[in-house]
Amino acid sequence: MAVRACGLIIYRRLQPAPSSKVTDSIEYLLLQTSYGTHHWTPPKGHVDPGEDDLQTAFRETQEEAGLQASQLTLIEGYRKELHYPVHGKPKTVVYWLAEMKDCNTEIKLSEEHQAFQWLKLEDACKFAEYEDMQATLKEVHQFLCSRE
Repeated sequence: MAVRACGLIIYRRLQPAPSSKVTDSIEYLLLQTSYGTHHWTPPKGHVDPGEDDLQTAFRETQEEAGLQASQLTLIEGYRKELHYPVHGKPKTVVYWLAEMKDCNTEIKLSEEHQAFQWLKLEDACKFAEYEDMQATLKEVHQFLCSRE
């Protein structure tokens, strides 16, 4: 059976400069794992028994980044499933998109992560080494641009 994980792609909007496009002020939250290859990823984790996918995404975000559901706005109309092998077993990760209500809210990491960064799209794609994650971040950005 495939391993199933869920998470949130979290972004914040900084105050844009008057001449810049609104989408230039968007930054994405990535966390650096404290295990394995220390890769960068949005908060996510395995689904617990009795939990639905979205509950898992919010619980993992609270555990890994210290963010409560009340500090985030879930963005309607975006849901992404990624499928890839981990240690030879299939894995499914489901992501939703959420915006920080207050862009200055403190991030509190769990022991699972050693660092976090707020990154503009281009840098977020450099930090997220996996092609499917890079493509997902670009897709999210496109989705946000199309809503402006």
